[in-house]
Amino acid sequence: MHNRVQHLIQSKVSLAPMAGITDYVLRSLIRRYSKTCLLETEMISSEYLAQTLNGRSGTEIFKRDADHSPISYQISGHKPEMMKKAAEFLTNYADMVDINMGCPVNKVVKGQDGAALMRNPSLAADLVKAVKAGTDKPVSVKFRLGYTVDEMNYVEFGQKMQEAGAEFITIHARTRSQMYSGKADWGKIKKLKENVDIPVFANGDVVSVETAIQCLDESSADGIAIGRAAMGDPTLIHRIEHYLRTGEKLQEPTLEEKVEMIKLHINEEIKLRGENVGIKFVRKFYPYYISGLKNAAKVRQALVTEDDYNKIMTILDELPLLCKSV
Repeated sequence: MHNRVQHLIQSKVSLAPMAGITDYVLRSLIRRYSKTCLLETEMISSEYLAQTLNGRSGTEIFKRDADHSPISYQISGHKPEMMKKAAEFLTNYADMVDINMGCPVNKVVKGQDGAALMRNPSLAADLVKAVKAGTDKPVSVKFRLGYTVDEMNYVEFGQKMQEAGAEFITIHARTRSQMYSGKADWGKIKKLKENVDIPVFANGDVVSVETAIQCLDESSADGIAIGRAAMGDPTLIHRIEHYLRTGEKLQEPTLEEKVEMIKLHINEEIKLRGENVGIKFVRKFYPYYISGLKNAAKVRQALVTEDDYNKIMTILDELPLLCKSV
């Protein structure tokens, strides 16, 4: 059974799903460099999907290219019947269907979705079974260490998900109450790895080739999922894969190369969403692309407040002069 996941996932690195971030454009940018990593969509609400299927038009959230495989589509929800329907629909697009049991955001948890499911393992197991009933693709789950520090049930939870039919796990090494603060505790993942037979990818705080090596070492995980660090460097996943395969560290992109990446990112978002929405959408990526540079705060301020395409391009052209690394 797990052989089909191993067959699908040829890489030790995946893109972690992030709401409003891992869209068609970011996935395509990452695929330019990494041909083998597992891509993940942003979280798709099964309730939203049900409405979309009832006559509302489709959306760019499903959009993919042929070369996006292997790609996992992530769904959230807490109603088995609805999750099954979502899985049936996504089977047309996905190589794997992932269930979100880790999102810590209040709005999601209040609705009993995301990390709230870690407090209800039997419902979580029912969701896995329902999704399995709706798709012939492998089913995976993403969850955290637990809801709070006193409720770190991730080992038993992982075992229960495996029993229910999950074939792959991604675990964010924080609790729900930590949200994204503090430090990810990669060492804890080792205990999960020792107690399940399916592949486990570690997630949280992997931001470089060095932290990737350290995370794999401390967690004994089968691979790692990269989230926020990929937002400002579409080459990162490829560079980590290359190091794990060959032991060679590739150069990080130069500032000039990063400027070209940002321009491409803007142009592709505009193609997808139209100029007005595209320009605003990319704003959340600027801090990641230019972090650690001299004058970064000033340049970021200029970029996030500018609506005019040509002016944005001018700011970007001047960026290498303004921002030589500190």
